[in-house]
Amino acid sequence: MLNYLRKVMRDTKERGASAVEYGLMVAAIAAVIVGIVFGLGGIVREVFGTTCNEIGTSAGANTAACPAAPAAPPAGQ
Repeated sequence: MLNYLRKVMRDTKERGASAVEYGLMVAAIAAVIVGIVFGLGGIVREVFGTTCNEIGTSAGANTAACPAAPAAPPAGQ
């Protein structure tokens, strides 16, 4: 019986990814998503603001119906 246990313990090999490796992959993917959102956030805000204003102007509506975009933080913060 002891020989069998030694054989089983010796034959075990690490296979597949561990939870730590999966956690690192999830963290990397989340970092990429956050970077994309912050990188494209201002561009998307401008496009939606322009579109809202153009729709309001062409419909003859008051452009005040478009929500004002929040002010961008000063550079360096």
